Amino acid sequence: MTVGIPIRRLWPEPSTQALDDAGLTALYQRADQPRLRVNFVASLDGAVSVDGYSAGLSGEPDKRVFGVLRMVCDALVVAAGTLRHEGYRAVRLDERRRAWRRDNGLAEYPTLVVVSGSLDLDPAQAAFADAPVRPIVLTRADATPPPGLTDVADLLRCGTDRVDLAAGLAELHRRGLTQLLCEGGPHLLGALTAADLVDELCLTVAPLLAGAGAGRISAGDASAPRHLPLRHVLAADDGVLMLRHARQ
Repeated sequence: MTVGIPIRRLWPEPSTQALDDAGLTALYQRADQPRLRVNFVASLDGAVSVDGYSAGLSGEPDKRVFGVLRMVCDALVVAAGTLRHEGYRAVRLDERRRAWRRDNGLAEYPTLVVVSGSLDLDPAQAAFADAPVRPIVLTRADATPPPGLTDVADLLRCGTDRVDLAAGLAELHRRGLTQLLCEGGPHLLGALTAADLVDELCLTVAPLLAGAGAGRISAGDASAPRHLPLRHVLAADDGVLMLRHARQ
């Protein structure tokens, strides 16, 4: 059953039939090999936020896809700065989505993975303190955790001067977390792109001109361009576009 603002496929194979959650799940299904999927929302003029937060760009259709992406992943990867700034809470799913995960042989909840070189994290933040699954923190070899962090999260040390993202992702795969969903922020996306670790980008384009000031979805040091072919285009009746780009 379709709920709320209808979402339809524009390309390939355009359809006038609205997609229900089962249809969306089929379009964003799990892969048969390790995959890092990145999910972002941006304005028409490329802004990653409005008034400093991504919520100003996100609406009901984006949230539906957001929920499906969280449902099908093994782990949710986020930078510490985004975790703090966006006020992440514990990663929880409703009973319907937990049932889907059980039916597909998955743990009821995805694992939260936080990338932090400095370990400037608050163990009392709900993302840690209220987590249904013990989070993992990817960090540097010599980073010192604040008091209480190791009580609520496991530290995975990869790299010396900076977090070695390739090594960190390889260790997550070894632990059975092969379907990874990254929700930002821009500096983490820039670093993942530079390391050629991004397999897929799901980009929601809000029908809004945000104006000057906000940054792009990617930030950091310059790196070589990476080609990601277009796989599908969805459109919601409120004018939002949802693009999926992925490697072969």
